[in-house]
Amino acid sequence: MLIPKKEKVKSTPFSAFFRHAKSAEKRQFFDRIAKKAIEEQQQMLEKAKSMPQ
Repeated sequence: MLIPKKEKVKSTPFSAFFRHAKSAEKRQFFDRIAKKAIEEQQQMLEKAKSMPQ
C-alpha cells in the first residue's frame, strides 16, 4: 500500500513562533491567551446575570 506524501504548506509567523520559541515564551503566550479568555467569559457571565429572565 502506498502512502501519499504529505503536502507541504506555507509557514506562517504563528507556526514559526511555536517551532523556534523558548518554553518560557510559549508559556507567556498561553498565559496571556488564558487570561484574556477568562476575562471574556466573566464579562459574558455578568451580561447574562443582568438580563431579565
